[in-house]
Amino acid sequence: MKLLDGKIAIITGASSGIGKAAATLFAANGASAVLVARRQDQLDLVVAQIQERGGRALAVVGDVTDERTHHEAVAAAKATFGGLHIAFNNAGLVGAMKPLAEIEPREWSDVLAVNLTAAFLGARAQIPAMLEHGAGALIFTGSFVGNSVGLPGMGPYAAAKAGLLGLVRGIAADYGAIGIRANALLPGGTATDMAGDTAQREWAAGLHAMKRIAQPEEIAQAALFLASDMSSFVTGSALWADGGNAAVKL
Repeated sequence: MKLLDGKIAIITGASSGIGKAAATLFAANGASAVLVARRQDQLDLVVAQIQERGGRALAVVGDVTDERTHHEAVAAAKATFGGLHIAFNNAGLVGAMKPLAEIEPREWSDVLAVNLTAAFLGARAQIPAMLEHGAGALIFTGSFVGNSVGLPGMGPYAAAKAGLLGLVRGIAADYGAIGIRANALLPGGTATDMAGDTAQREWAAGLHAMKRIAQPEEIAQAALFLASDMSSFVTGSALWADGGNAAVKL
């Protein structure tokens, strides 16, 4: 029996990086997956790869800052697969990188919209569908930035990722007694498009006790734990998947 047999999951930011890795892994473990992202060509490719391996997946193209996208994803999950059990709200944006006093209000708003407000909009649409089954698991991709360190030029991103922990705890308090779990996943540096060039990745590797950054599949494995019944007594928490970044500064 696979870890997510019979489960239906939404994954945002699913066209690349951690989201793509999680979509592939969730489907391989039995989940029917609704994949959400803005880039239709890349999203369709991920869906096709999952289907070629015998998995079940469909694409919903949309912007996570638009609440209609989340309602469309939930509606697709219910209409095609029969409901919703898991939501991995993973989409993120680094945004403008410069000292805080140089950040324009619009740049601040854009980063918070993708990293924090979109998570609220997702949860707001997803929780009622989960309650129809009496249980559900929500996962939100945070970061070591804003939770164990601040990095130059990343004030808005840090503020948004720190805010996710408050959202997670609020959901746990509101819905824990009626079967809904919510947790934050806090990756360290990960080899995605957001990780920058080779020099930036090498610098980031030095922040970690393991002296490397993660592959997206490694973060997806941590998300799988939080999505599955293996974490049935875990809610309101932050799971560090950061190669020891938060634990040490060498």
